[in-house]
Amino acid sequence: MPTIAVVGLGYVGLSMAVLLGQHQRVVGIDLDEDRIELLRSGRSPIADPELEQYLEQHRVGERALDLTFTTDTAAYAGAEYVVVATPTNYDPETDAFDTTSVEQVVRDVVAANPDATLVVKSTVPVGFVEDVRARLGTDQVIFSPEFLREGRALKDNLHPSRIIVGEKSDRARRFADMLVAGSLEPDVPVLLTDPTDAEAIKLFANTYLAMRIAFFNELDSFAIGHGLSSRQVIEGVGLDPRIGTHYNNPSFGYGGYCLPKDTRQLLANYWNVPQNLIRAIVDANTTRKDFIAVDILNRSPKVVGIHRLVMKSGSDNFRFSAVQGVMKRIKGKGVEVIVYEPELEEDTFFGSTVCRDLEAFKESADLIVANRMVEELEDVAEKVYTRDLFGSD
Repeated sequence: MPTIAVVGLGYVGLSMAVLLGQHQRVVGIDLDEDRIELLRSGRSPIADPELEQYLEQHRVGERALDLTFTTDTAAYAGAEYVVVATPTNYDPETDAFDTTSVEQVVRDVVAANPDATLVVKSTVPVGFVEDVRARLGTDQVIFSPEFLREGRALKDNLHPSRIIVGEKSDRARRFADMLVAGSLEPDVPVLLTDPTDAEAIKLFANTYLAMRIAFFNELDSFAIGHGLSSRQVIEGVGLDPRIGTHYNNPSFGYGGYCLPKDTRQLLANYWNVPQNLIRAIVDANTTRKDFIAVDILNRSPKVVGIHRLVMKSGSDNFRFSAVQGVMKRIKGKGVEVIVYEPELEEDTFFGSTVCRDLEAFKESADLIVANRMVEELEDVAEKVYTRDLFGSD
């Protein structure tokens, strides 16, 4: 049985470790000691119902997990595969991902175990694998994109839409077979591609989703501006089977960890290729936040309450959530803003008071901004501003 090391235990790496741990011996590695202690006690450091359940029971269904956690990178030495799921952040100053963490893991693994196959699961720019192979003098690096939703990462790994590994080789096929074996889907499409093609697949897939969100948001903006029923127009458009009714619920903009940075990274990759659409997708998100802020300010609120900063239900992540952009625009016009966010430990957020008492929050705000309408706001629905039409993410 091969030993697999998974480096970086965020929602990508942790869900991958649980998936693979059903059939392989897996060592999960993370430098955060508090995170490792949580995992050793059977608790998940991230909000994900399936992960929480499987870590507590240490099994998936009837399958016991062969899974241990450590901060010790000595585990590299005995691994046949090392899955790299460390974070990469988009740097707007350089128009590129900061891949420092990924490259450091590659260096460390090559030094400790030059025969190990490194499978990068972190999102990287197009051309990364070929570049890092050349610069670091190793051909052991391959790329396999993940297509996971925050808050549902393990579920998406157990029920994958497709499995893509960026190399046409026996080792790539073996890794793909491990992912298939861990899934609960009997007929998962598997595609082995060249490495750069796999990198492009990830960025184009996420940019297409961002485009769809931006399209229905701009439809909603048009409907608001012309006194139309957004819901009726969207329902009518979606009945065309070529369009469908998925990813059609208006929001304040696309947010979260992946879509904002992936769209910008793809745009940066177009530096020598003519384009109009990719730039428009990136710019549309800014335009939507501007529009929403103006629509809120037109109601002349004295105190605006921001109900939750998280990007969507079931998530504890509010990195790059669109409502933050709306909030900052409102504050920039001198309107008082208060925030209700149970996930925040601080007493202020960007200079606004954080209120932990929901009832006091609802009483203090004369207009409540909520990305999605939820049951706990139904008693004050008359002062809730949301573009949620269908009750879905």
